[in-house]
Amino acid sequence: MTSWFDESPETYERARPCYPEPLWDELFLRLPTPARLVEIGPATGKATGALLSRGASVTACEPGANLAAYLRAKLPDERLHVCHGRFEDATLPHGAFDAVVAATSFHWLDPAVRMTKSHAILAPNGVLAIVDTNQVASAVDRGYFQASQSIYDRYFPRDSSPAPVVPGRDVVPHAFDELRDCDLFDECELFRYDWDQRYETASYLDLVRSYSNTARLEPLVREAFLGDLAAFIGREFDGYVVRPLVITLSCARRRR
Repeated sequence: MTSWFDESPETYERARPCYPEPLWDELFLRLPTPARLVEIGPATGKATGALLSRGASVTACEPGANLAAYLRAKLPDERLHVCHGRFEDATLPHGAFDAVVAATSFHWLDPAVRMTKSHAILAPNGVLAIVDTNQVASAVDRGYFQASQSIYDRYFPRDSSPAPVVPGRDVVPHAFDELRDCDLFDECELFRYDWDQRYETASYLDLVRSYSNTARLEPLVREAFLGDLAAFIGREFDGYVVRPLVITLSCARRRR
C-alpha cells in the first residue's frame, strides 16, 4: 500500500465511510470466540472498531506511520496490536490466526504474496475475509458521475483504451474470483450489502481528496480540480452527491 493515505489521517477519517454491521455479523458466524485476527491495512480503523467490539484480538499491519499512530490513539485497546509495516514484510506466526481481514486494502498487496502468506498464518479452517467497496451504476446518483466526467478528463487525460465498465448491484469483485480460483482455500462465499452514501459538497471534496489519483496531482492543480468539482456540484447538483455503493464480503476457509 502506498503512502499518500498517510499524509492526512484526519481527512481520511472524515471522508471514508465505515462498513455495514451485518457484514461483520456474517463474518463472525464463521469464527471462534474470542477470535484472533490479522487486519491488513486498517488505516484509521474503519473496520478495526467493529472487530474489537465483537471480542476479537487484532494484529493490525499498517504501513503508514501517521495512520498507525492515529489508530493507536483512536482505539487504545489492549487487544489491539498495531504493527507499523507492510503485511508482506510483517513477521507473523504461522498457523496462529482464526482470520485474516482486509477491508478495502487487499488490492494494494503484492499478488505474488497475498494469498500464500494469508494461508500460511491462518489456523486450520481459518478464514480469509476480503471486503471491497464497489461503486456501481445506479440512478440514485442522478447522473452525477457521467456528467462530471468532462472535469475529470481535463485533469486526468485518458489514453485511447475504453473506459472501464461500471458494474451493477450484482457486482462480483476480483477478490472473489481470486479466492475461488486459488487452490489454497475452500468454501468460497460472496455477500453483498447496499451502502449508498450521500455527501454534501465539502464532505465529498474530502472524499475525493483522499483518493490516490487526486493526491498525485501537483498541489495547485489539485486545488483547481477540487474547485471545479465544488462549483459544478453546487451549480448542477444542488450541493450534494450520492455515491452508489455495494460493499462485498468475499470469504473462504484455509485448506488443511
